[in-house]
Amino acid sequence: MPRRWVTAVACLAALVALACEGAGDGPSRPPRTTPPAGSGGIAALGDSVSTGFGSCLVLTSCERNSWSTGDGLRVRSLYRRLLDRDPGIRGKAYNHARPGARAAALQGQARAAVRDRVDHVTVLVGANDACRGRVEEMTPVAQFRADVDRGLRVLRTGRPRARVLVVSIPDLYRLWEVGHTDSRAVRAWRRGVCPALLADPTSMAPADRARRLAVRERIDAYNAQLRAACRAYGSRCRYDGGAVHRVRFTLDLVNRLDWFHPNAAGQDRLAEVAWRASGLAD
Repeated sequence: MPRRWVTAVACLAALVALACEGAGDGPSRPPRTTPPAGSGGIAALGDSVSTGFGSCLVLTSCERNSWSTGDGLRVRSLYRRLLDRDPGIRGKAYNHARPGARAAALQGQARAAVRDRVDHVTVLVGANDACRGRVEEMTPVAQFRADVDRGLRVLRTGRPRARVLVVSIPDLYRLWEVGHTDSRAVRAWRRGVCPALLADPTSMAPADRARRLAVRERIDAYNAQLRAACRAYGSRCRYDGGAVHRVRFTLDLVNRLDWFHPNAAGQDRLAEVAWRASGLAD
């Protein structure tokens, strides 16, 4: 065989050998990536407190200051704290709370949270069930519990692995205690803020005292039902143990328009207390 053919065959054999050496490795592929667990985000259910109502200098919702889902700089919300741990939830903060909402609205709000496929849900509701025009119009305790159960049932069925934080109703009677001697608060409350509790705020007549005590007792009863409903839900639900109700609100923590809803500082205080009570801070 001519020498040039021998050389060609040798080179071809070498190429085949090199190809066979790499055949077991296969083509180069990028490493597989999986999304981090628990990146479904957070949803807020409830009433105006969770919408940041009145915290942006006007009497309307200001969701960027929400203690639960806010993304503003003035409130270190639960969302922002979770985001520090899991960047995968960026942009996944859903606020389904509505001003004026009572416990009966939880079922519809919970359905929206299920559609969002969130991994964390906060529930703060009950103030509007007590803040009616008259004491007689307050939601009965049994009805309140049934409404809460319906909402939580939607979450347990639709997002069984989500963590649910049920927050106690703030101490509205405490707000009356610290504000009824302040002329600015009294003027604002007389425009119809939580009439069952705050109507005639300076009156010490026996009937007015009894009315305020009735509202305080009803809120205590609601909180007891929130605790029991969360316990019945199971291990994925946590009640704050009354932590938010025990916050010693001062007038410096409420806005200067209705002297009722938390301002940005009040929202930040709620976020701090709720975060500690959630168990997520451990």
